[in-house]
Amino acid sequence: MVTISPFKALRPAAEMAKQVASRPYDVLNSREAKTEAEGNNASFLHITKSEIDLPDSVDIHAQEVYDKAKENLDAFISRKILFRESKPCYYIYELVMPARAGSDGNGKSQTGLVCGSSVNDYENGLIKKHEFTRPEKEQDRINHIKTTGAQTGNVFLAYRNVAEIDGIINAWKEKSPVYNFTADDGIQHTIWIVNDNDTIENISALFKEKVPCTYIADGHHRAASAARVRATLGDRATAGADLFLTTLFPSNQLYIMDYNRVVTDLNGMTEDDFLRAVQQHFSLQKVDKAFSPAVLHEMGMYLNKQWYCLQAHENSYPIDPIGVLDISILQNNLLDPVLNIKDQRTDKRIDFIGGIRGLQALEKRVNSGEMAVAFSLHPVTIQQLFDIADSGNVMPPKSTWFEPKLRDGLLTHQITDAEME
Repeated sequence: MVTISPFKALRPAAEMAKQVASRPYDVLNSREAKTEAEGNNASFLHITKSEIDLPDSVDIHAQEVYDKAKENLDAFISRKILFRESKPCYYIYELVMPARAGSDGNGKSQTGLVCGSSVNDYENGLIKKHEFTRPEKEQDRINHIKTTGAQTGNVFLAYRNVAEIDGIINAWKEKSPVYNFTADDGIQHTIWIVNDNDTIENISALFKEKVPCTYIADGHHRAASAARVRATLGDRATAGADLFLTTLFPSNQLYIMDYNRVVTDLNGMTEDDFLRAVQQHFSLQKVDKAFSPAVLHEMGMYLNKQWYCLQAHENSYPIDPIGVLDISILQNNLLDPVLNIKDQRTDKRIDFIGGIRGLQALEKRVNSGEMAVAFSLHPVTIQQLFDIADSGNVMPPKSTWFEPKLRDGLLTHQITDAEME
């Protein structure tokens, strides 16, 4: 069973919350972050993407960048933009999607519990993974955490929902929140502080008694980095380093969007030859509008301003947790044998478009001539994610796109002694 802990969050005053809150560091490049933080000296991007305050010539992985992040974090505290909670608490975080034309995420809400999860649980396999991590991305976060003494990025965990935990969280949401604002992208962010000792103990006990494991939905690099920081600190590690910043969402709250593909060329084939090759493993039917698959093993394809519905032939894929994924079917029956894309992680001919951008983004990339063909996929289900993690396997790259995204800066976990006082 899993161990979670309350913690003393470093957080903004209520009137500063919207100004501080920033999109996750890994969804923005340096140029985008600089533009987004322009004119806002309280944006948390000054800490998570601190290269925006340095000359463009500075390498984003230089120690100078991490030192600047530490300098900016200290300045936020001294300027009282951020303050530390007086006692360890849990936090409830609700996100609500805006209504958007053409989006199936309209009005959807997700509520999770922000807490410290155990590094021991991560190392012992009670926090399960479904993706490989890249060493250079891990090292970036390791350097950031060690230099700043803080975990500024949240790890998004999932668990099979427990009715008693749902009940406690729903009841607490009847109280007044500490933060409630709508960000510029239309996502509503609401946070409640759980500061009652009996409720805190009850939540901790329920997770220990009724939640056998949790699953990383988003944040594999942040989780791995937290564990490696503790390991590298050795005897110098504080009790704060035994935990890492997480938000736990029950499975009945999660919303996974499609993660689609675009490819630069048809591997030297004519359009007719390509369509014939596709039909070796898929039935093919023209459709008169952008096609969003309604069921598993059904896919959309956009080629030369025409949308198609692709249906995988029966018995054309293995029935196992990995082989049954639509992205595996697409890879094994089309991307590899037809388009000669062997490894989606490294092949420069393929790119990925999160479902939040809509199918129009696929059409735009193809119509511009930048890409030759696009594929729309049915979202991975949360059960598929659980099955793969339980089997000890990993998903193909770029399989899941979770929305809405947690904001950085609202709740930060410091791993220094001061945090534990």
